[in-house]
Amino acid sequence: MSIAMFILGLITLVGGAQLLVRGASRLALSFGISPLVVGLTVVAFGTSAPELAVSVRSSWGGQVDIALGNVVGSNIFNVLFILGLSALVAPLLVAPQLIRQEVPLMIGASLLVFGVALDGGIGRADGALLFGLLVAYMVFLIRQSRRESRATQDEYAQEFAAPSAGAWDSHWGAQLALIVGGLALLVLGANWLVDAAVSFARALGLSEMVIGLTIVAAGTSLPEVATSVVATLRGERDIAVGNVIGSNTFNLLGVLGLSSLVAPQALPVAPAMLSFDLPVMIGVALACLPIFFTGHLIARWEGALFLAYYAAYMAYLLLAAQRHDLLDTYAMAMATVVLPLTAVTLAVFAARHWRARRQD
Repeated sequence: MSIAMFILGLITLVGGAQLLVRGASRLALSFGISPLVVGLTVVAFGTSAPELAVSVRSSWGGQVDIALGNVVGSNIFNVLFILGLSALVAPLLVAPQLIRQEVPLMIGASLLVFGVALDGGIGRADGALLFGLLVAYMVFLIRQSRRESRATQDEYAQEFAAPSAGAWDSHWGAQLALIVGGLALLVLGANWLVDAAVSFARALGLSEMVIGLTIVAAGTSLPEVATSVVATLRGERDIAVGNVIGSNTFNLLGVLGLSSLVAPQALPVAPAMLSFDLPVMIGVALACLPIFFTGHLIARWEGALFLAYYAAYMAYLLLAAQRHDLLDTYAMAMATVVLPLTAVTLAVFAARHWRARRQD
């Protein structure tokens, strides 16, 4: 029964997110907002609607470990799994703006969340700060979009074109109906998914935090998976990569900020989250920089590396949850062999890239 409720909750969440994004984007386009702005804000952040619904529902209902685990786990999943899978489909070209602006902003938001969580809780003042920064970020994006290149504007116009005059969703009434229907499905799906996740945790003997970091995080990130992979297949690589980076920033500032604001009390941050999962999230964000600036390309082998690290992270969580005898050996191998070897490899590629640029 719990499995059926979880699957039904996921389907409802994804469907609600699609209705919400379609209605909101069509309504924005009808008011004359450019496709580029719609893609950077409504669509990019709309794919995070399942994370928002689940985390707010969990915070309000007292399942705070699911709320926080969902945000942190989704950010790790977005970079390692979604970018890794998209790069395996086709090497991803990275726009210079992502390297100069969006990735540093994501890293800064990750560090900020870690900083406000150091006292063991994320309160309403912290939530207000995070959400206020999101509003400022969106205003900045809208202003900056006016200076984007014609090629970028054309790419977004092709993906997020305004509905034709005769289309059924060209009228504002239909657009509002899509928005309301999407919100209703998000609320319903979040209730089902959170209740099923709590049942999973009890049945499997796992903590709600582990369930949030794994099953819930992967499930609520399905819209990002679909958006990025489809955009990659269509050759819209700015959208594929920008969707992931923008979604991560929205998760940290918007989802976590709003969840902290609506929670009856400060969201407690477990010691394991502070000592392991949040640092992993920051490390994943930092890993984007050397991979992104080495040729402005995420190659297939780099995508495979991302996927391998996600599998390693999942394996660690499961070993730790079961207190397996192999946990210490596994952690030592990762810390003394795998991570240093990866760091050296990335450093060598970065050094070669900078040397080649200087010679040019």
